[in-house]
Amino acid sequence: MSIFTKKRNFFGPRAQFLPIFTRQTVFAIHASSSLRDLVSTTDHFDWRVLEKEVKQCEIQGDALLSEFYEELYEKLIPPMDRDDLQTLSLEMDQFLDSINTAAKSVILYSPKKIDQVFSDMAQFICSEAESLKEIIALCDNMSANFSAITMQCDRITELEHAADDAYEEYIGEIFKNEKDAVELMKYKNMAEVFEAATDSAKKVSDHIRKLLLRYI
Repeated sequence: MSIFTKKRNFFGPRAQFLPIFTRQTVFAIHASSSLRDLVSTTDHFDWRVLEKEVKQCEIQGDALLSEFYEELYEKLIPPMDRDDLQTLSLEMDQFLDSINTAAKSVILYSPKKIDQVFSDMAQFICSEAESLKEIIALCDNMSANFSAITMQCDRITELEHAADDAYEEYIGEIFKNEKDAVELMKYKNMAEVFEAATDSAKKVSDHIRKLLLRYI
C-alpha cells in the first residue's frame, strides 16, 4: 500500500481520533440547542439554567481536548500530521467556546428584550453544528465521501454568510431605531458575539477542506 493510499484511508473504521471529534460535535450540538432555547425566552431563571447547560458542555469539551492530547502524543500516528489533527480539534473546541461565550453574553448584558435576530443566529449555529457532525461521520472514508463532505462544508459557508447578512442588517436597524444608548450597546455586543460563533464553525469546515485537498 502506498503512502497516498494510507492517507486516503486515514479516517477509516479503526481511526484512533474519529470518536473524539464525534464527541466534540455532540457537545456542540447540545450547547447550540441550549443556546437556541435560551434566546427563545425572556425568563431570567431559564436563562441561567440554560447558560449552565452550555457551560457544562464547554467544560466537558475542555476535558475531551485534554484526552485528545494524551491520545495524540501517546499513540502511533498515521500519515496525517499531528499539527493537522491538533488544529482540527482546537478549531472544534473554539466553536464550542464561542457558543458558551454567546450564552454568557445574554446573562452578562441582561437585555430588556431578545430580538428575533438572536433566535435566527442561534438557529444558524445549531445548523452548523449538525453539519459538522455529518462531516465527521463522513470522514471514515474521506476519498469516497469527498462530494458529501464538500456539500456540508458549502452549507456551513452559506449559513455563515446568512448570519453575516442578518448581523449587518440588525446593526443598521438598531443604530437607526434604538434610542437607549445602553441597550444599544448591549444589542450590538451580543450580536457581535453570536456572529463570531458562526465564524468559528466556518473555520472548522475551512480546515476540513484543506485536509481534503492534502490527504486524498
